[in-house]
Amino acid sequence: MSTKPKLGQNFLNDPTASLRIVEALGDISETTVLEIGPGKGAMTKLLAGRAGRLVAVELDSVLAARLREDYESVEVLRQDILTTDLAALAGGEKLAVVGNLPYYITSQILLHLFENNTVIDRAVLMVQREVAERIAAQPGTRDYGLLTATTQLYARVDNLFTLPPSSFSPPPEVYSTVIRLHFRAQFRHFGVFPDTFIPFLRQIFAQKRKTLGNNLRFAGWDAEKLAEAFLATNISPGIRAEALPLEAAARLFLALQSRS
Repeated sequence: MSTKPKLGQNFLNDPTASLRIVEALGDISETTVLEIGPGKGAMTKLLAGRAGRLVAVELDSVLAARLREDYESVEVLRQDILTTDLAALAGGEKLAVVGNLPYYITSQILLHLFENNTVIDRAVLMVQREVAERIAAQPGTRDYGLLTATTQLYARVDNLFTLPPSSFSPPPEVYSTVIRLHFRAQFRHFGVFPDTFIPFLRQIFAQKRKTLGNNLRFAGWDAEKLAEAFLATNISPGIRAEALPLEAAARLFLALQSRS
């Protein structure tokens, strides 16, 4: 009877799915590809023959050693992806990223990729199905939240396909979905900056059941200035953040900043 690996990995054991994931990256013949958590190498063996350069980041020391033995052409880094310097790894070029992300740190890995968005062109990632649904959600739906807004600020999202637990060993208790992110940050388009706008998004999504006005008042914004900004942007303080498209959130933020 198989036991769950110590780092919580669920290894992909579906060759067809591995091929579909690699092909979703497109032409990588002249690209540096970063594989996150290659595990036993289900995708590594496909990537090694296609990528201009392949760097695999694997935290498990046993798996990393095995990958070095099996794939001499692959640069295997035995380290934590959350502390990996992606800009240094890219070397002035744009990375293509691929990986079956551990469920328990999916959000942290995504945030790390977003922080390094200027050196990433695209990413094809396997995540828990519910997380994929949140990432690709549209404003006005229940799944739309802070993770949705943050992801869509940095990238265009394609929901590609879903795999059952039987595609993995050991099988997880959930379905998994493969998504593709085309990194194209929208901050300049909206006229905002990440270091101030993302904290604003955290404020408006702080308590999803509360209205936009209540969340912002709770965050410390002046009631009079809030009223002026809502009026100027024609946005109702009574709606919830999940109903607010990114463009409208940016307009409200800029209206508030102009009054602070």
